[in-house]
Amino acid sequence: MRTKQLIISALLALLPGLALAQGTVVTEDPEFGARFSVDLNKKIVKGLHVEAGGEVRLSDNFTNLGRYQAGVGLTYKFNDYFKLGAGYLFIEKKNSSDVWKPRHRFYLDGTASLRAGHWRFALKERLQLTCREVNNAYQNNPNSLTLKSRLKVSYKGISAFLTPYGYVEVRNVFNDPSCSATWSQAAQAYSNYSFLGYGDAYINRVRGALGLEWKLSKHHALDFFVLGDYFYDKEVDVNKEGTNLHSLTYSQGFLGHVGVGYQFSF
Repeated sequence: MRTKQLIISALLALLPGLALAQGTVVTEDPEFGARFSVDLNKKIVKGLHVEAGGEVRLSDNFTNLGRYQAGVGLTYKFNDYFKLGAGYLFIEKKNSSDVWKPRHRFYLDGTASLRAGHWRFALKERLQLTCREVNNAYQNNPNSLTLKSRLKVSYKGISAFLTPYGYVEVRNVFNDPSCSATWSQAAQAYSNYSFLGYGDAYINRVRGALGLEWKLSKHHALDFFVLGDYFYDKEVDVNKEGTNLHSLTYSQGFLGHVGVGYQFSF
């Protein structure tokens, strides 16, 4: 219990919005799901590749199709140590009311790699801008800017075809809605609400995965993995006029996924 309290305290220290308006932390029940993906990788010239793919995700303990996406991108490998990439994703995702909502995501990433014998270490930084339609701009930023940092370790000493790997990933939100308000313990309500713009930055995802890449042939490969996802999401309930703050909640919990991916390279 003390460890959990320390983790929550550390996360709260990263949330400037809570210093301005009293918030409530809610722990949700764990959920499990699955991810299935297909990717194509085409070599244009040495070092330059075009990539395209799609993914579907099952949620609510494998009972619901919660998200699907498709995208295209370019990568350029300068040498054995550094690679750059950029691309676009179209995402269709169900919201809390079970309504499908589209999103458009643009990203730019860089990957630094290091080999040591059979081991390979890769640090990937991805900056992404997600654009979506929102009903209330005081509650959600229509243009969310995030940074994902992933450290991946893989091992190629088992065989030429099998590569086990693991990674940890942290996602930072840079521009969530920020506000100030006065909380009345007696009335159990907020007053003196003021919207401060999109300046709230905090860590909202910590992920870890273990997987196995299986190279079937020169052109075909499979990827099997299990993924653990700790989330910490800010939920602001404000009227559409931006004059009254009803609630400020931080939902935390754990999502577990199993996944299978297929890649065709040519």
